[in-house]
Amino acid sequence: MFKKFVNICVSLMSKYLPDAFLFAIILTFIVLISGILATGQSPVQMVSHWYAGFWSLLAFSMQMAMVVVAGNTMAQAPVIKKILTNLALVAKTPGRAILITSFVSLVACWLNWGFGLVVGALIAREMAKNVKGCDYRLLIATAYSGFIVWHGGLSASIPLTLATSGEALARVTAGAVVDAIPITQTIFSPLNLTICAILIFGLPFVMFSMRPRPEDVVSVDPKLLVDIEIEDTEVIVIADKIERSKIMWALTVLLGYTAVVLYFINKGFNLDLNIVNLIFMSTGILLHGSLKRYIDAINIAISNASGILLQFPFYAGIMGMMVGLNAEGGSLAILLSNLFVNFSTKLTFPLFTFLSAGIVNFFVPSGGGQWAVQAPIMMPAGKALGIDPAITALAISWGDAWTNMIQPFWALPALAIAKLSARDIMGYCIITLIVSGIVISGSFLIYGLIVA
Repeated sequence: MFKKFVNICVSLMSKYLPDAFLFAIILTFIVLISGILATGQSPVQMVSHWYAGFWSLLAFSMQMAMVVVAGNTMAQAPVIKKILTNLALVAKTPGRAILITSFVSLVACWLNWGFGLVVGALIAREMAKNVKGCDYRLLIATAYSGFIVWHGGLSASIPLTLATSGEALARVTAGAVVDAIPITQTIFSPLNLTICAILIFGLPFVMFSMRPRPEDVVSVDPKLLVDIEIEDTEVIVIADKIERSKIMWALTVLLGYTAVVLYFINKGFNLDLNIVNLIFMSTGILLHGSLKRYIDAINIAISNASGILLQFPFYAGIMGMMVGLNAEGGSLAILLSNLFVNFSTKLTFPLFTFLSAGIVNFFVPSGGGQWAVQAPIMMPAGKALGIDPAITALAISWGDAWTNMIQPFWALPALAIAKLSARDIMGYCIITLIVSGIVISGSFLIYGLIVA
């Protein structure tokens, strides 16, 4: 029965889900029309909001493009290829390949979401190359499903924001939170750790149970996944010698790692996208053994970032329309959040906060954007009901992570590495959405019962 339902989801998504870019375009017009009807703004105003947001994610787009390019380039180094191959050889069977890919991806995403997105996809690709009988679509969906735990992990943007006090925190929470809330009350709280543990140790078996019958497996020709080999060209002129200079290579590696060490000394083990990318780049340069080989590897990997560069501005435009205010100070995002607040009680507030965050995240797929939209509404409402602000923040965080499972925005890096489209994996990701939704909703509902 379960596999039949999985097959239905996979079939529907593969037939009817449009390309990720067209999906973004469809969402754009849905939000534009909804804004006109729900907030009373004119088409001109909504288009103005769209353009105001369109370029707002340029820095983030570059960061994400570098995650894909630098991570992929590092993976092309012979040493990393060998490590990934050996890990795949340990799997031996399709079932083990799914379990290993899922667990590694979940743990990696809990440690740092950018690192996890790349590592999971790379491991899944290597499993497809070396383990016969693996369904490639399920492998990549498994790798991406690890992303479900990112906002409960060490790189969770909302809990980390709460851990820093100041005027900005008081302003964004509409005065509901003034003093910093330590991560012991959010990331390392019993509620959050329980949700993370259930997903990290339970989701691999859910993915394992989705394996198709042997006759339904969609495998991929391993030759199609083989990276282009980087060959050393003949040294002819002085410029060739400079490109292969071990001195220039060593100085560049030293510069990168010195910056990394200084970062950790000054900021502790607080990984953000910038330092993750610098680690990827420095390690890639080190392992390739010369600047010339690294340049060649970058040129091969850079085409994988095309989807991100094309689609992220359109999602930024959608976010602009979602938060664009009318004359009364209302927006689509505010209307959605208030809808859930209006019929919440102390029992249901954490659950409804999670659900509303999940809906808003579908149109505002950014942790920072989600917080800016919902914190001024949910944090004061929760405080008025006597809900711990840390719990309200966690509910927003998990809602932000939850619907990423059916939002192609965050799947783009994994899809780029895998050379697949969103329709190939979303059928399986729907199951992840349902299972994780039950776990997270149940946890917040139990919390509501305890405090009510």
